[in-house]
Amino acid sequence: MSDNSSDAVRPPGLALTAALGAAWVFVLVLLGAFTTSIGAGMAFPDWPLSNGSLNPDGWLGDLAMFAEHSHRISAGLMTAITLALVIWVRVAESRQWVRQLAGGAMAIIVVQAVAGGLRVLLDQHQVATVGTTVGRLFAMFHACLAQVFVCLLLALAAGLSRRWIDGVPAAFSPVVRRWGVICCALLLVQLGVAAVMRHSFAGLAIPTIPWSTPEGDLLPATWDFRIGIHFTHRVLALALAGALPAFVVILWRDPAAGAGVRGLAVGVVTLLVLQIGLGIEAVRTFRNPQITTAHVLVGALTLAATFLLSLITHRSLLENTTPAPLSPPAPASLVPQPTSA
Repeated sequence: MSDNSSDAVRPPGLALTAALGAAWVFVLVLLGAFTTSIGAGMAFPDWPLSNGSLNPDGWLGDLAMFAEHSHRISAGLMTAITLALVIWVRVAESRQWVRQLAGGAMAIIVVQAVAGGLRVLLDQHQVATVGTTVGRLFAMFHACLAQVFVCLLLALAAGLSRRWIDGVPAAFSPVVRRWGVICCALLLVQLGVAAVMRHSFAGLAIPTIPWSTPEGDLLPATWDFRIGIHFTHRVLALALAGALPAFVVILWRDPAAGAGVRGLAVGVVTLLVLQIGLGIEAVRTFRNPQITTAHVLVGALTLAATFLLSLITHRSLLENTTPAPLSPPAPASLVPQPTSA
């Protein structure tokens, strides 16, 4: 049985705080993506202050300064929300997996803050072997870890919600669970490759779409690191264009999938189509900042929706509960008793 009942009273504010954190992380992703898209990551050469101040002069009137400082402010608020959530979980929550998620989220937010700072402070140190700076290497790491953080906060929000706690997990097949893990892993790799591509200035390394050359060739005519990472991004996009719909079809066919799960599955496919369209437009518009930012945000949303589906299919394993039967047992037939002559 689940140990949900061991918590006599769960403060309703705990679930609300978790939901706030899961929502705010997308604001943070949005601002970070916009900052990168307009090349404003070094709008301030210092950290943790901005031009030596918590409220630098002129930041509201300069787009680059506004983007970077807003990202720093939103990160500070994200840290406060995460800290409050972690403390509250330690006090009010007995489920071990939820407590471990909260601890992981706190560890990541600390590492993220340090990585973000080192991205600024070490930007002048060149790494000749890869043609970039130490700061940009930390920026790549910072962007990749952000996607893991999104998943952790989403899992906390789901696990602390009343619907999760009071409901009975459905019995999804191992095949469905396996496909969910595969799709989440593919998405994490793809978003990691995308982060490396953005911070390597490789977004237009292959400037034609859908082919790799103006002549209509499938493979690029020449190769270097930037072309290679860009081409890898496109190959993974094709893989996901097949894997995500396959996962959705398998999920729909599973008798355990209810209306809510199937609706979320449709949302995954919708996000996938939108993401592919934004990726094409990002190349066609020579990385228009608004389109590129939307592309990054929708990528994070696609991961979030896919991860949530996968999390739901693993719910009975996480909570160590007996899944709900697929259909209620048929009532026993009433056999008429023989009457005496």
